[in-house]
Amino acid sequence: MDELLRGIEQAMRLIASGDGALAEIVLLSLRVSGLALLISTLCGVPVGAALGLSRSRAHGLITALLYTGMGLPPVVVGLFVYLFLSRSGPLGVLGWLFTPRAMVSAQVVIALPLVTGLTMTAVRSVDPGLRVQVRSLGATRLQEAWAVLLEARIGVVAAIVAAFGGIISEVGAVMLVGGDIEGKTRVLTTAIVLNTRQGEFSLAIALGLILLALTFAANVALLRLQGRT
Repeated sequence: MDELLRGIEQAMRLIASGDGALAEIVLLSLRVSGLALLISTLCGVPVGAALGLSRSRAHGLITALLYTGMGLPPVVVGLFVYLFLSRSGPLGVLGWLFTPRAMVSAQVVIALPLVTGLTMTAVRSVDPGLRVQVRSLGATRLQEAWAVLLEARIGVVAAIVAAFGGIISEVGAVMLVGGDIEGKTRVLTTAIVLNTRQGEFSLAIALGLILLALTFAANVALLRLQGRT
């Protein structure tokens, strides 16, 4: 209990002092996870909507693959991204390993199945009569899909929130491909692990509380956006 109280006190001091190292870690965490979420949303929502509206023969197989992707262990994702980006890997020429770009790549692999799969489920849950109605009003296929997507917006925002929560708190994959380099690839989750290993529990708790606060604030913002939409 004393460690927790000291952690809360230290978190307040760090935030109030405007610590430069802390600000750098927080900004990098938001930049990496924000970019990964943006890419996953721009790719996952349209694909999920298309899968939810289609009824192809391979639909069951695609759904099974998506659900498998939603449950991928992050450390396994990190391992495969590491192998792809290593010097002997097929993407080694990019030189992304141990850079924020590698961390973004790993988080996209984690978030994309979540956004796609949950968007697909949300679109499927929309009353089929809506499609018939908008079609009878002369809507194009694109307009029909947009109408269904708007109706499923609560589920779509939930998919984005779930994806953000999954990647902002992820540590295994980003540590494998980023390396936790101070001033370059150190984010909140890897800093928490590092300080815990070093016995700096108060600082680790402080960073953990800051991470929780950031996650809460981001989710509130997304839910406000959902309400306005």
